[in-house]
Amino acid sequence: MAKFIAIGYGDRAGYEQTDATIRNAAHDHDARLREAGAVMGTTGQPVQVRNHNGAGTRTDQGPFMHSELPVAGFTMIEAADIEEATRLISETPCAVAQGVVEIWPLATS
Repeated sequence: MAKFIAIGYGDRAGYEQTDATIRNAAHDHDARLREAGAVMGTTGQPVQVRNHNGAGTRTDQGPFMHSELPVAGFTMIEAADIEEATRLISETPCAVAQGVVEIWPLATS
């Protein structure tokens, strides 16, 4: 099985405008993904870390990436291929509640 990282983007306004029945079904779907071994969590405040040329560590508060919607959370799943990963992620809260989810194949060595 291949591993995939899913990055969910969404905000409270989009979440709250989605029918509660749909949101609850999405949370139930997430619970099933966790039971099947998915690692997932919501985000806190990010810290950027740099240590260019090993010359010393520098940190900056805040995200490096910028998007229309804030990063809401991450999930790591296993799936046979990108199509299965898409099917699994398409019912998560960010996907159904006016957000968007990116799925990234995780290359391992």
